[in-house]
Amino acid sequence: MTRLRRLYLEHGQSPWLDNLRRGWITNGQLAALRDRGIRGLTSNPTIFQKAIQGSNDYDSQFETLARDGMSSIDAYWELVLRDIDSALDVFAPIHEESNGSDGFVSVEVDPGLAHDGVQTLNAARRLHDRIGRRNVMIKIPATTQGLPAIRTMISEGRSVNVTLIFSLERYAAVLEAYVSGLEDRVASGVTDLSGISSVGSFFISRVDTEVDRRLAALGGTATSLCGTAAVAQGQLAYAMFRETFAGERWTRLQRFGARAQRPLWASTSTKNPEYPDTMYVDQLIGPDTVNTLPDATLEAFDDHGRLERTVDSAPDTARRLWDDISHAGVDLDDVAGLLEQEGVSSFQKSFDELIAALEAKAKEYHRNPR
Repeated sequence: MTRLRRLYLEHGQSPWLDNLRRGWITNGQLAALRDRGIRGLTSNPTIFQKAIQGSNDYDSQFETLARDGMSSIDAYWELVLRDIDSALDVFAPIHEESNGSDGFVSVEVDPGLAHDGVQTLNAARRLHDRIGRRNVMIKIPATTQGLPAIRTMISEGRSVNVTLIFSLERYAAVLEAYVSGLEDRVASGVTDLSGISSVGSFFISRVDTEVDRRLAALGGTATSLCGTAAVAQGQLAYAMFRETFAGERWTRLQRFGARAQRPLWASTSTKNPEYPDTMYVDQLIGPDTVNTLPDATLEAFDDHGRLERTVDSAPDTARRLWDDISHAGVDLDDVAGLLEQEGVSSFQKSFDELIAALEAKAKEYHRNPR
């Protein structure tokens, strides 16, 4: 049995793939990964930029759309949603056999809307309605402007992947938006919440990259804390998750079939070559969680990852390390703010560059009619 399968069966963590390209769908590789134990998939604008610009798999479809006069932005969504729809087919059996708890495919709204809550909500609704599949999750950034959109989407019975979470404070707000959204739905007269699923995506390795940089600049004993921030924050987030989905408030929602919003560990490839290549999987294993794996990390973990419950094995140590980093002089609020800004900007840059490349290609088609 693969480690990926054992990760779920023995420890309750769902491994998802953090990548998508058309060739994997057409050649059966995505279905093969599912059969090895992958239980869902996430995508983002950077993934699609690499897929579309890095292969000729999309050329025929895009040429037809461009020659028919479709704008490059509309054509982008046609390319993306064909892949998303095919991936939804691949993971539909997982969604069915898990009774709707897994088998999800996530697609992100236009990242340029991340700081416009109204437009984010409108775009998320349109995307959800256009896809119209039970196992789709719409990705909405956890910006302060995005929180009301997340709550409204949940209140409308739509499944959401809340992305780009970088702080415990913002995570608390995300958890509140989800629970409040469910309560809003019950207040509207709906008595069955079982069709709503959500994950809260904590970006892991990027935290260590930035905190390590600041610890190195401080020098001295501060450098001994390098490589500890991301996992410590993830473990503290898991404790918050456990606390939120317990008690009378949550028990009331469970009577209506509500599902907990699972923590999802994103950005789990190791950026520092001195760190073990599976450290952001090995140290965050626990029940009712998701780890979304880039393909290289997936292969590394399936080959030599450590299967052991770790996400809540030493909560006091996690708190001590987190406090020590702050006491050493690292402004963790500033880290979170910077990483959120960089995350949104990075996805926007990928989106804009891809649209520009498509526009250039469309002009070439129009200069050379058939």
